[in-house]
This record gives sequence, C-alpha cells and structure tokens, in this order.
Amino acid sequence: MKTVELKNILIHKIAGINDKSFLNAIKTIIESKAETSVYKTIPEQRKKIIIGKEQIAKGEYFTNEQVEEDIDKWLLEK
Repeated sequence: MKTVELKNILIHKIAGINDKSFLNAIKTIIESKAETSVYKTIPEQRKKIIIGKEQIAKGEYFTNEQVEEDIDKWLLEK
C-alpha cells in the first residue's frame, strides 16, 4: 500500500470518529511526528550549506564507514 493510499484511508476513518478524547489522542500522536521545526540560518551558514551540497554532488565526501575506519587506524597507531 502506498503512503498516499494509507493517508486517505486514515483520513476517512478519522472523519467517522466522534470520541473527543480519542481524537485528542490521535492529534497528540500526529503532532509528535509532524515536522514543525523551522531552522533559521545566517547568510554564512547558508553559504556553507550550499558549498557542502556542491561537494556532495561532486563526490567530495567521506562515508561514515570510511571515517570510522580512519579513526580505528589512527587509534591503533597510538
């Protein structure tokens, strides 16, 4: 089942519920999962984000696994 189909089923089922406390419980669950955070950035931060995205597009990055391997090698040298 696709996400859109599931959303439509849930909307239809919720529309048929008249129990206020149950609806409040559903509202609490939805609000806990909804992405409502707005991140404010200064121009310098936005510039660095753009540079980072450009580096990723060019393949100029390390994976988490690569970094962990480098750290393990470094720790073994000490």
